[in-house]
Amino acid sequence: MSASAIFVLDLKGKVLICRNYKGDVDMAEIDHFMPLLMQHEEEGLLSPVMSHGNVHFMWIKHSNLYLVATTNKNSNASLVYSFLYKIVEVFTEYFKELEEESIQDNFVVVYELLDELMDFGFPQTTESKILQEYITQEGAKLEVAKSKVPTTVTNAVSWRSEGIKYKKNEVFIDVIESINVLVNANGSVMSSDIVGSIKLKTMLSGMPELRLGLNDRVLFALTGRDKGKTVVMEDVKFHQCVRLSRFESDRTISFIPPDGESELMSYRINTHVKPLIWIESVIEKFSHSRVEIMVKAKGQFKKQSVANNVEVRVPVPSDADSPKFKTSTGSAKYVPEKNLVVWTIKSFPGGKEFLMRAHFGLPSVEKDEAEGKPPITVKFEIPYFTVSGIQVRYMKIIEKSGYQALPWVRYITQSGDYQLRTNV
Repeated sequence: MSASAIFVLDLKGKVLICRNYKGDVDMAEIDHFMPLLMQHEEEGLLSPVMSHGNVHFMWIKHSNLYLVATTNKNSNASLVYSFLYKIVEVFTEYFKELEEESIQDNFVVVYELLDELMDFGFPQTTESKILQEYITQEGAKLEVAKSKVPTTVTNAVSWRSEGIKYKKNEVFIDVIESINVLVNANGSVMSSDIVGSIKLKTMLSGMPELRLGLNDRVLFALTGRDKGKTVVMEDVKFHQCVRLSRFESDRTISFIPPDGESELMSYRINTHVKPLIWIESVIEKFSHSRVEIMVKAKGQFKKQSVANNVEVRVPVPSDADSPKFKTSTGSAKYVPEKNLVVWTIKSFPGGKEFLMRAHFGLPSVEKDEAEGKPPITVKFEIPYFTVSGIQVRYMKIIEKSGYQALPWVRYITQSGDYQLRTNV
């Protein structure tokens, strides 16, 4: 079973818009949601599912909104949460920013979307590209569009329309990996993993069948090939277009792609990652007078690669003032509202080492409460490089008209949750 009703609330718990799908839960039950949330928050027992009597609230928060699903059955919670996040995705596609104002400015469109996204509590058409064909944001067109729903909605392939034509047939494949690293104050890596996603931008005519080949260790073991570098992917999640039965039987990623941009799959690789940008910091605090900060950044990746738009964020005491900086490259600035020094390096080649020194004054009177020790965080992006060594080995494009299409592949590594703890 799925959701009985969907509500969109503001931060005070006022209902902005709602849709009752099954009529088996009293709509007034939503009045209990906010008091329950406040009570759980005060008790430190906040959970994604809350109950009042025999009614269950499943909720997420996005920007200044709460999206809440109600049910009085033992519903499939993971389905409901996937649907709530899908609502956020679709509304964002429509309104660019999803917040209270965009809901109030687009009541008619929001209501139409809630009507199409779910029927009797079960998700229906959730592809925004297809929804945009018959739910438009120009009020005049809404009436006309209602009479002809695209056949795609009732097809087996509900994410791609028929009759798409391009002069030049191309597929762009982006393999994007984010590195999550936590390093303690002694320089030991405490936890690390890689979260990756493969994104597509397809500009292909007709109804093409695509097959993607990766250097997947399980596939290589199945086919008896174990030459070269392979990767073990965990928590693999696919777009609905991928034929899961094919993947489970012979690890073939076979699909009819959505038109335009989409995320084909995401995965996690649980492995020990060497921090690509190593940070050494010395923070000396002289009470009642000053703070001296010295940060050394070293690129621990191949010399031929370059990290772009590197940002090293160093925390400073909240009562620090009169900053002075000296950098061997890039620029440093003080962001007082966040109590940070942000050191920006536009281009950071592998194997290089750079230095930043900062000096801050401290007030002569110390604050009573002790401050925490926030970590140093690093942001970066390294093109043409993946940490895991994942590779797109081939992309086959088969279409009945037999046209030739060009696949383009790009690899990007970026920082995810990248933290290095300090002693001070």
